[in-house]
Amino acid sequence: MVLTLVSAAVVGWLIWSVYFSPTPHEPEEELNEPVWDGDMREGNAPAPMWWFWLILGATVFSVGYLMLYPGLGSFSGMLNWSQDARVSNAYEHYQSQFQPVRNEILATSLGELQSSSVRMNTASRLFARECAACHGRDAGGQLSMFPDLTDQEWQWGEAAEQVEQTLRSGRRASMPAWSAVIEESQIEPLVDYVIAMGDSDAEQMPGRAVYMTYCVACHGAEGEGNAMFGAPSLRDDDWLYGGDRASVLTSIAAGRAGVMPAFNDRLNDAQIRLLVAWLTREQ
Repeated sequence: MVLTLVSAAVVGWLIWSVYFSPTPHEPEEELNEPVWDGDMREGNAPAPMWWFWLILGATVFSVGYLMLYPGLGSFSGMLNWSQDARVSNAYEHYQSQFQPVRNEILATSLGELQSSSVRMNTASRLFARECAACHGRDAGGQLSMFPDLTDQEWQWGEAAEQVEQTLRSGRRASMPAWSAVIEESQIEPLVDYVIAMGDSDAEQMPGRAVYMTYCVACHGAEGEGNAMFGAPSLRDDDWLYGGDRASVLTSIAAGRAGVMPAFNDRLNDAQIRLLVAWLTREQ
C-alpha cells in the first residue's frame, strides 16, 4: 500500500513539475548557453502535451482500478472481487450444473449403466484418460507388468464391490523373494510343479512338498489363489509376469511387487461407478 501511494505521489509531482511549475526565463543563462557545431544549442523546449494526457489517462485509470478492485492493503475494493471468490463461484456453478447428472448415475444400477451407450462412452473416455497409460487403451494390459482387465481373472476379485475397492483404495501386491529361504536345489522342482499344476501327474512331482511348505498359505492347496490376499490362481493360463519357465523362476526366486494407486481422491463417486460398470461389463 505504501509503495502504491508513494508511486502515485511521485507521478503527481512529476506532472506538476513538468507542466505547471514556474520556470523563470533568464536571458543571461540563454546568452551563456553552450553552442556546438556553430548553431546547435541545448534548448529548453517544454515536454509535448500528449505526454501529459497519456500520463493523466493512466493515472485516472489507476485510481479507478484501486477504487473498484483490491490493491491498497486489505481494502477489497467497491466490487469486493477476489480470486478465491471467483474460484468458489465457478466451483459452485460447476457443481450445480453437473451434480444432478452425478446423482442420476449413482442411483442407476450397473446393468442399466452398461446398457447405456452414452454412459459407456463416457466411461471409456474416462478409462483412456486415467487408466490407459498402464493398462493400455483396450484394457488388455501391457509390458508384463499391468494386468489384462478384459478377462475374468482378477487378482483381487472380479465382483463389482471388489473392483470398486481396488479403484478407491488401490492395491499393493507382494510376492516375496524365496531365494533366501528355499534351498537352491528345491527351487527348480518348485518351478516345475507350479507350471504343471492342474495336470494329472503333478501330485507326484517332488516340488509339491516344497509348495505345501512355503506357498500353500497364500495360493491354496490346489493353487486356486486367494483374492483376499491378492494371491493369483496358479492353475490357469493368466500369468501377469509371464508363464514360461524363466519368468516363473524369477517370480519365485526374486519376488514381484505390484502397486495399483488409489483413485478415491482423484475421481468422484460417479466417475468411479462408471468405471466399475465399464470394467465389469460383458466383453
